[in-house]
Amino acid sequence: MTDETGMTDETGMTDETGMTDGASQAAGEPPDIDDRILASLEHAEAAEAAYRALLERAGEAAIEPRIEATRRAVELLGEPQRAFRVIHITGTNGKGSTARIIDTLLRAHGLRTGVLTSPHLERVNERIVIDGEPVSDEAFAQGYEDIAPFLDMVDAELAQQGQRRLTFFEAFTVLAFAVMADAPVDVAVLEVGMGGTWDSTNVADGDVAVITPIALDHTSRLGTTVEAIAGEKAGIIKPDAIVVSAAQSPEALAVLEARAAEVGARLLVDGRDFSLTEQSVAVGGQLITVKGLAAEYIDQLVPLMGAHQGRNAALALVAVEAFLGGGAQPMTAEVLADGFAAVTSPGRLDTIGAEPLVIADAAHNPHGAASLRTALGEYFGLERVTLVLGVLAGKDATGVLTELEPVIDEVVVTQSSSERALDADALAALAVAVLGADRVLVETDLETAVETARDAAADRGGAVVVTGSITLLGDVIGHAREAGWLLRPDARRQAATVQLDAPELEGTEFMDTALEGTDQEDER
Repeated sequence: MTDETGMTDETGMTDETGMTDGASQAAGEPPDIDDRILASLEHAEAAEAAYRALLERAGEAAIEPRIEATRRAVELLGEPQRAFRVIHITGTNGKGSTARIIDTLLRAHGLRTGVLTSPHLERVNERIVIDGEPVSDEAFAQGYEDIAPFLDMVDAELAQQGQRRLTFFEAFTVLAFAVMADAPVDVAVLEVGMGGTWDSTNVADGDVAVITPIALDHTSRLGTTVEAIAGEKAGIIKPDAIVVSAAQSPEALAVLEARAAEVGARLLVDGRDFSLTEQSVAVGGQLITVKGLAAEYIDQLVPLMGAHQGRNAALALVAVEAFLGGGAQPMTAEVLADGFAAVTSPGRLDTIGAEPLVIADAAHNPHGAASLRTALGEYFGLERVTLVLGVLAGKDATGVLTELEPVIDEVVVTQSSSERALDADALAALAVAVLGADRVLVETDLETAVETARDAAADRGGAVVVTGSITLLGDVIGHAREAGWLLRPDARRQAATVQLDAPELEGTEFMDTALEGTDQEDER
């Protein structure tokens, strides 16, 4: 876990009366701009202090396979995780994107949402999203102040039992529940940190459990077979819940079916109970048709790249159908369109730069790398790329490289600022074994690595793909912002060259709408 800074909330925060904290103006008068700035700085400093206190705990690499410690903390707090309904998400890949799509669909229905995901790209506030916005510094700091005495109580109890105190992730999960309860939210969308059975988020009971594709990952913690990993992930399935699962291997599906039968849950599986029936590339994303639980939803525009994102969108749609009425009530076309239109998935096939094109993707295992490779051809028209690669220790870097090898001109191997980053020289040795020495460059300085890749791509009229870990992406996005070539969020979707599979859309209202706002001016 690396130390993060820059948590300032530039908008400032006010209390329920509209008066800024610490302001001296008379009641009824608008807050002075200087008071707003001071209050904002105070909140930022308090949030920074709270985050530093969390970072003093065992980091996210130090996983504790336990749940009772978190359960004890939320018990002392009065069970904040029971103040709202829950959609709980696990799986190997696609959890974060699926969570974000579920969130926008729920908000399109008028529900106030909370979302917990991990890790973050740049600011820790990104991990807790309230009604579509990262948690404010004020709420982050206040939430931590509220829970800190109870964390200390649990730490003391754990010490008496000879156990390590609450880890960063355990404490952060408690913080997220407290913030969401205080917001308050109607429904929380929770992404597990790892596995499911003993993950800290599993102290909450999901009305709907969502299972994205299960593959081998975190084998040192979850098991070395798909069946074992599926067994851990199936732990989020609670009695009487509805389970919405992506298509799974027979081994994984058998485990999910057994768990659902054991607790009396209703299991819905992609390809059996619902399906993505059509999918085609479109400007700024893709069109999908989904045979859902209550209706068929035809030609829905999803502003995300990659066939796997279409499958994530179908999974999210059905999860929301199941949540809102057990699958008996269809979504209206207007609500569905509004929900999909609001979807973003930072760091997932994210076009962060142009001239040359720079794509950031969070693929960190072979399954994710395979999806990335496919998308580069189908959605971006790219056959060869310059890769910037940095992975965390313990990940299957050889598997990632093997999947991407057919599209790699060369790879610039580097490492992120994370203490868990695999040494660049060690990663380069793995890259040479897969690609050969003539296609591998090593640059331990990340900024130099990125600019070297951009220069190489520009010389050959190609593109840069940055991948391997979220921490790498966060560092690269920060560098791109400082260097002045980071695209604005509203320009990112139009920056890539896409190949339309649906030429009949040209000249239609859909096409005209999709082409609006394609200004690609770099953020300065």
